[in-house]
Amino acid sequence: MLKKLKQAKEEWGGTLSILDNWLDERQVLVILYCKLAGLPPYQQEKRGLPEQAVITEFCQVLLDYASTGHFEIYEQIIEKSKLDGEENLKKAQELYSKITSTTDTALNFNDTYAENASDQTLLNFDQDLSELGQVIESRFEREDKLLEVVHLHHTFA
Repeated sequence: MLKKLKQAKEEWGGTLSILDNWLDERQVLVILYCKLAGLPPYQQEKRGLPEQAVITEFCQVLLDYASTGHFEIYEQIIEKSKLDGEENLKKAQELYSKITSTTDTALNFNDTYAENASDQTLLNFDQDLSELGQVIESRFEREDKLLEVVHLHHTFA
């Protein structure tokens, strides 16, 4: 995920400050995910559940990232795609539809774990976090494709 993030920043960074901020937020999200999952370089010798404060911080960043995408970034991309004709607009709308389908998984994770998750709920934490990681990764790929659709014909203004 971090390698693809670096590629996205190299390709689209500097085109629009809101896009730069969004990609920076993506980076924070990926780092927090790696910490929660205990992935390198954040693996620990002793495995255990992360502290609630770390889970809550991750959930907040996850929601902020998704909200910025939905209410600021995607809107601009769809608008710019309209200028390129029906084919690009259709591609953008299809990608947007696939991206929005991943939002429910993020919202469900947040609803379950953001605030004082019960011991019973935490039994599923690793499995739910793994599923969320797969969904986030596919979301990032689709977001990057969405950015490509508009970037081929326009620069963000």
